[in-house]
Amino acid sequence: MNIDLAIFEEHKIRRIYDDEKETWFFSVIDIIQVLTQQQDYQTARKYWNKLKERLKNEGSELVTKCHQLKMQASDGKMRDTDCANPETLLRLIQSVPSPKAESIKLWLAKVGYERMQEMADPELSLDRARDTWQKHGRSEKWIQQRMMSQETRNKLTDYWDKSGVKRGHEFAILTNIIHQEWSEITVKDHKKLKGLKSQNLRDHIVFL
Repeated sequence: MNIDLAIFEEHKIRRIYDDEKETWFFSVIDIIQVLTQQQDYQTARKYWNKLKERLKNEGSELVTKCHQLKMQASDGKMRDTDCANPETLLRLIQSVPSPKAESIKLWLAKVGYERMQEMADPELSLDRARDTWQKHGRSEKWIQQRMMSQETRNKLTDYWDKSGVKRGHEFAILTNIIHQEWSEITVKDHKKLKGLKSQNLRDHIVFL
């Protein structure tokens, strides 16, 4: 799965793309925060907890269609987060009275359409990634290095796929071996050294 940030009216919404299911999964609390127009994350979280309880009592299946996926929290740690695909989110939005409901529905539809465009023309995804990084204040040098790093990573993982290496644990083992040969320390130790906690080291290094 590929973790990414999406922007809706200056709100950062965490999302993960599931390659197998070919769909985005969005953080439900991030969507709730937009709908309720709450600046405080904890208030939005409490709202979502109460909404979940009400939906369960009503016998709604929407809660069971939400999945807990690892996402980076504000403290930098990866935590289990309630996530849902656009179809489930569109139904959840109907349970939240909000002036933002229609606009975020259109936004979700647009995100889905953009993904179909990117599958037909992968170059579009690179253009959108560059725009997002620029909005986050990244320098052109950083963006270029990140894109080169991603291209090298994609070629490597494609080779592993063709060689029968299983995604997940086996990919992690090989990545750690390569990283240790390059830096003489493990990925885990490098994160500790850099004080990155659970952040992605690919934001800070380039495959050479």
